[in-house]
Amino acid sequence: MNSQVSLIGKRNVILTKDREDGVVKKFASPIISGWRKNWIHFKLKTTLFFIAFSLFKNPLDWFKSLGFLIQLRKSFFGPFRLKKMIRVDKKYYLSLYTPGWNDNIFKRFIGSELLNFKSNDVNPYRYNHVQLAITNKCPLQCEHCYASEFLNKRDKLTESDFKIIIERLQDLGVCQIHFTGGEPMLKISLMESLMKEAKEETNFWLNTSGFGLTNEAAKKLKSSGLTGIFISLDHFEESSHNAFRNYKDAYYWAITGARNALKNDLVVAFSLCLRNDFVSNNNLKRYMNLAKNIGVHYVQFIESKPVGNYRDKQTALSPDNIELLESLYEAYNFSNNYLDHPVITYHEYYQRRVGCFLGGKKGMYIDQYGNINACSFCHNAVGNILDEDYKESLQALSQTGCPVN
Repeated sequence: MNSQVSLIGKRNVILTKDREDGVVKKFASPIISGWRKNWIHFKLKTTLFFIAFSLFKNPLDWFKSLGFLIQLRKSFFGPFRLKKMIRVDKKYYLSLYTPGWNDNIFKRFIGSELLNFKSNDVNPYRYNHVQLAITNKCPLQCEHCYASEFLNKRDKLTESDFKIIIERLQDLGVCQIHFTGGEPMLKISLMESLMKEAKEETNFWLNTSGFGLTNEAAKKLKSSGLTGIFISLDHFEESSHNAFRNYKDAYYWAITGARNALKNDLVVAFSLCLRNDFVSNNNLKRYMNLAKNIGVHYVQFIESKPVGNYRDKQTALSPDNIELLESLYEAYNFSNNYLDHPVITYHEYYQRRVGCFLGGKKGMYIDQYGNINACSFCHNAVGNILDEDYKESLQALSQTGCPVN
């Protein structure tokens, strides 16, 4: 069924017009706010209380643990209160890197976080998320590519290798596994197979340019177990995005892929590489309006890094641009002025305040050769996930941490 989708901002309603019969259907927006958000948030906090009740015997710990979780949230968001949350496929999301409420993965995630409060009997997640490169191949030639040193070189790991890697990651405890590359959509059959055979205790995500993300492909990925998709979109103008990605259809696939993912009940985020020549109040607001009109749930801000094609280049944002980005991040997430816009995730915002959680602490990056790295921007391999001594390598990484922070 083909449809045209548009958001009616103030009423937080979506109108869908089917191209076959012209019928206009109305249903609630996946971005919820106001009393609906408050009601779901109340039920979520009730779940947190029952998790604490199941983990701790002392009644004082039930309430203290909730206070601990509140302080943990404030370490990311500051003193602000998020004004909206996302509803997709009967689950509710507070952030991109937190599993949706309410299922067993969410409960295990909370129990894992509460280990930092007090020991408990939960089978913990050791890592919040791990990025796993499943191919070096890519039809694009992106200006900023962080994997340019590997791009289009021969893929080494086999499907059997990846099954061992995912089994080891799940045995260690990984809340989210993100397929990346290269362009992972070139390996859609591999992703389907890996997700179908994995244990149902991990959310799987896809980091893609949107290349080849047809409706049929999105449907297959969803049915295989995919939770959500990050789609790289680096400009609101088609010609500018295509030039940045050095591919004439980059914008088409980013937008088309997002729409197809949305139609198949996947959580969808646009991922924006922030550069000094792009960051301005006008550009960012036009970008956020495009994201709203497409209907994506999140926009991920990532500051450009001196790695890959940007190696040895000055990529640091100016203080004025950082101030603008942080003010917009706070306005779009924590004010009543943008309740119909996607939620913004901005990693450097919290990293400047509490440090980086990658580097083997809560996450890491495994390249297409199985090498264990601090993150996709920090290529400092400490070992290989397929080696017998991989646990020692992981321990070394966690002690070394992020080489930048």
